[in-house]
Parts: sequence; C-alpha cells; structure tokens
Amino acid sequence: MKILFYSTKDFEKPFFKEANPGNNQVDFLTEVLSVNTATMANGYDCISVFTADDVSASVIRQLHTQGIGMIAIRAAGYDNVDLDAAIKNNMVVSNVPEYSPYSVAEHAVALILSMNRKIVKAYEKVHARNFLLDDLVGFDLNKKTVGIIGTGRIGSVFAKIMHGFGCTILAYDVTTSQSLINKYGVCYVDLPTLCRRSDIISIHTPLTVQTKYLIDEQHIKIMKTGVMLINTARGGIVKTEEIIKYLETGQIGYYGMDVYEKEKGIFFFDRTGKSLNDSMLEKLLSLKNVLITPHQAFATKEALCNIASTTFLNIDHWAKGVRSGNELTDTKKANQSIDRKIVTP
Repeated sequence: MKILFYSTKDFEKPFFKEANPGNNQVDFLTEVLSVNTATMANGYDCISVFTADDVSASVIRQLHTQGIGMIAIRAAGYDNVDLDAAIKNNMVVSNVPEYSPYSVAEHAVALILSMNRKIVKAYEKVHARNFLLDDLVGFDLNKKTVGIIGTGRIGSVFAKIMHGFGCTILAYDVTTSQSLINKYGVCYVDLPTLCRRSDIISIHTPLTVQTKYLIDEQHIKIMKTGVMLINTARGGIVKTEEIIKYLETGQIGYYGMDVYEKEKGIFFFDRTGKSLNDSMLEKLLSLKNVLITPHQAFATKEALCNIASTTFLNIDHWAKGVRSGNELTDTKKANQSIDRKIVTP
C-alpha cells in the first residue's frame, strides 16, 4: 500500500512512523493539498490529510482520476472535505472521531485558568523583577455558571472537570446526555438561556452548516457583561469581527481561542517576522483580554499516538475491503444525502 501524507508537521512524523504496521510505503509532504499539489499523489493508493488541506470537489475529482481510492483524515473534524463529491467519485473518507477528548477539554481549562489568573502577565512581570499583585487579581471558579455548547466526548470531559471546580453547568446540544445530568447535575437549556446565564462559555461542537457563526451579535449582546468565551472547536463557529467589537466594549471580558476562522495558511506555520495580512487576527493579537494558542489543543502524546494508530487502522480496513466504523462515506449509497446536523463532536 502506497500512502501519501499531506501537510505533515515534524512533531507528528515520529508517531506515524511508529504506528505504520510495516507493510506500507509511506511518504510525507509538508505541502498542503490543493488543486496545485494533488498531482503529487499520482501513483499512490490513498492519501492522508489534515484540517488545513483543501479537499473540495475539484480536488477530489482530480485525485479520483489519479486512482486515489481513499482519503484518511487524521483529525475528527471534516468541514474541509466535500463528502458528497467523495461519494460521487466512489472514494472512501475516514476520520479519527476519538483520539483524546481529554487533550482538548484540558486545554480549554488551561485557557480559562491562564486568563482568569493572569498567568501570562504574571510571567512577564516577575521576569521583569516586578512582584506587585495590583493587576493580577482573578476570580474563583467555584460556584460560577459554565455554559457548554456541545456535550459530546470533549464537552463531556470538560463538564466533568468544571464540575470538579464546583461550577454550575448549563449545556446546549441537539441531544441530551442523561449520564451528564445524573453525574454532574448538567442542565440542558436553549442557546439564548445559556448565553444569558453563563459566566464562562466554552464551545465544543463541530463546524457544520447549522453551527456556522452560531455565536454572533444576537447571542453576544445577551451574554453577561464581562463573560469569558472559550473556543477550542472551530473558528467559524464564532463571528470573529463581532467578537472583536464586543471585546473592545467589554461585553466580552475574556476570549480564549485555539482556533480561528481564517487560520488556513497561518496556523501550523512559522510566520516570524512576516506580515500576517490579516487585520482581524492582528487586532486580536493586540487585545490584552485575548489569549491565542495556535490550534494546539489536540497536541498531546496520547492524542497523537491514537491519531496515528487509528489512521492506519482505517487504511488497513479499507485495503482489506472491510469497514473500520470510522468511515464518513458509504459509496454504496451515493444518492443518499449526508447528515450534517449533528452538534455533538
């Protein structure tokens, strides 16, 4: 089996080399998949892609003509993949639906604590030999109300952690989890109610047609003044220009983001000394009540190990003509529409 990995980063290569069962020829590219780089997959059986790759209909058609039969996504999200086009071209697409919900949930908590307890500012101050506490006052998480948008694997772990802090937990999802209700007293409400009542709101839902710009001006205006908003899911779930507007007015008191709606071509790359050519991101970087991390929430040793092993498991099953259970397409049902209404990741 000849497999080509697009958008490969140095930090993930050792995990994929270790997980390769040995009967595959695996080659790694740093290049992002696009209409211009799709030809590089000529002669391969399948490819592996990440979130920044362009897996649109035109790219899929080109890959199909080159004999590519499978696309193995090494992530849970697949909003960059045209699944309908894959089905029409008899191409199997798989993902890694569960690699480590703890990695992302714990990172969301890290953003909360870092902003609340002014960790970055404290680090800068003490290294400047300034040990005053005047601008380092935070607040207790205990008894605060936390709103969780999306209570799938990641959202459920996040709920468990915040319950441990003594928080009251509200949740919004198209499905309810009786287990979360029983274990942590989670109360499911509609989105406006969650926005009005929450001190902290954390997003854990995939990007779909239904969740695109889910958090917009309508919902921001009814949030508590000074609310803390956390996004470790997908950048396009929030309307960034309106986030900026209400960060400047103080309606949003804190914004912790590990994802950005226009991150393609910026995140996962070293842009030291180079212009970002992105006024919204430059503005976010200038705001003192914003903490940005570069889409690193998933990056733990445990998660990367699971991503690598599941990616090869998916490929191996496809090669043997059996299902792994992680397929996003069913080429036998090409005329059936794909359900993208799920809120739960």
